[in-house]
Amino acid sequence: MRKSNLGVWIAGVAVGASVALVGAPAAWAAQPHEHDHGAAAPAKLSLDHGRKWGTDAPLRDGMGRIRALVEPQLAAAHGGKLSAAQYAALAGEVETQVAGIVSNCKLEPKADAMLHIVIGDIGAGTDAMAGKGGAAGAAQGLVRVAKAVNAYGSNFDHPGFKPIRGLH
Repeated sequence: MRKSNLGVWIAGVAVGASVALVGAPAAWAAQPHEHDHGAAAPAKLSLDHGRKWGTDAPLRDGMGRIRALVEPQLAAAHGGKLSAAQYAALAGEVETQVAGIVSNCKLEPKADAMLHIVIGDIGAGTDAMAGKGGAAGAAQGLVRVAKAVNAYGSNFDHPGFKPIRGLH
């Protein structure tokens, strides 16, 4: 490759990579990233020898906000009353909270690996909510996010956490 074309090629690769990442929250959540502590990704969410995993304030705050975003929308989703734009906006709000959780994560490695499973499920749900599965897929995506939030509550020590109700 000639030197004059090298800069164009590098810029093209960078743009292509950034475009590929924009629509892939589930994929980045499942992959190790800057807060990875070297733990191997487990296959299934589980407790820590019968105890819930430790949390920190940013995780509890972010998951509490996700829960508060999702629960009030379930009845409307089940009734078919949310538009594609409303699902997409909600997905964006949830993804913003996930980004905050990920960027402020200070969990020990095994708890972090378990959190990656929850974040991956939330990402898959927000992908569906954002339209990557049709209208029926958006409602199913919202339910998937709610189930992931409940799985977090069942497996992580979050005092006062209440599961999301209204899941069908």
